[in-house]
Amino acid sequence: MSTSVIALFLGVAFGFALNKAGLTKYHKIVNVFRLVDLTVLKFMMTALIVSMSGLYLLRALGLVTFPNIPATYIAGNVIGGLIFGIGMALSGYCPGTCAAGAGEGKLDYLIPGFLGFLVGAVIYGLTYQQVFPAISAIANSGSVVIPDLWNLSPFLTIALFALLSLLLFYLIDRAGLHRKERG
Repeated sequence: MSTSVIALFLGVAFGFALNKAGLTKYHKIVNVFRLVDLTVLKFMMTALIVSMSGLYLLRALGLVTFPNIPATYIAGNVIGGLIFGIGMALSGYCPGTCAAGAGEGKLDYLIPGFLGFLVGAVIYGLTYQQVFPAISAIANSGSVVIPDLWNLSPFLTIALFALLSLLLFYLIDRAGLHRKERG
């Protein structure tokens, strides 16, 4: 089976999971930023744990090799993250939920989602030559992944991340920040 078919299958499965978890609904996304419902955070952290575990296990078994990791531009990541977060908080949409909502046939996801993708791509394309050199000169941490940065086994890093995630999930549940429906 080709890599593209596997990627397509995994993307459809992830979109299905987003839908079944109710994360294609506008209020679920907005309520994360209002700190009223952190289901999206819990879902995404669980997805990170599963994907990290699977990828490192496949690598340990010799079934996959990781590509060269591009340099991390800290300033670019912070600026891009702020732009992405502000857009997501204001619109109530993110790329994953836009694709999942569009897959459901919802025009209110399809139109803003593609407009957001298009506007973002145009702005990036028009400003890349001027902005990227300036940002990349500010802070470049090189090609580093967390297990290498901390000089830990990848599996120990995953275990620590999973334990911290479980602690966070427990604290979220104790604070009552889960699945509250707001009218």
